[in-house]
Amino acid sequence: MTTQTVITPAHLVGAYTYEAFIALSEELYAQNRTTSDADSYNTEQILQYTRLNLQRISRLERTTTLNPELVEAASGVQERWIWMVLAESWCGDVAQNLPVIKQIADSGQDISVRVLLRDKNPDIMDAYLTNGGRSIPKLICLRASDLSELGNWGPRPEVLQGLMLEWKAQNLPFEEVAEKIHGWYAKDHSQQLQTEFLQLIKQWQKAGQTAVL
Repeated sequence: MTTQTVITPAHLVGAYTYEAFIALSEELYAQNRTTSDADSYNTEQILQYTRLNLQRISRLERTTTLNPELVEAASGVQERWIWMVLAESWCGDVAQNLPVIKQIADSGQDISVRVLLRDKNPDIMDAYLTNGGRSIPKLICLRASDLSELGNWGPRPEVLQGLMLEWKAQNLPFEEVAEKIHGWYAKDHSQQLQTEFLQLIKQWQKAGQTAVL
């Protein structure tokens, strides 16, 4: 079963390819800027996070290996999908997940990734809040034929999201939470993300087939 989405053809035209988003992030970082215009996301501390994010992305692009079952599922998609991802260069969860998502999409013939900047698309972001917050990355799986929504994912693997809520409830300092988050990603090697996307691809395929009947 599909649902209507706030994403329009105009949004699709204005979206970045994965490669263009990375190039933009690198270009702006060279100018001491992030992909967000807000001053609060262009401080020295945030720029340091952005530098680390670009390094993480580069490393994941080189080292990620997908599980064969996931590759088989992605390659078995029978209609064209668009994975629209809300992202920003300063976000650590974007850096840890987006390169893997792109590799999953590339393992199939009919899945393309497009990126919209969160802060320049509040109409979309506010339709996909997480516990009332504008957490990213947020991925929306769309049928390319009519831009209907098959489902969505984000902003991080469910196991980590649960831990994140626990850490926030403990009122831990932001720096400590960030260290715990990236430590979890380093130990997990994208396995939780891959497990979730294996199930999601199957669910989204079933939703697409139901919509055709």
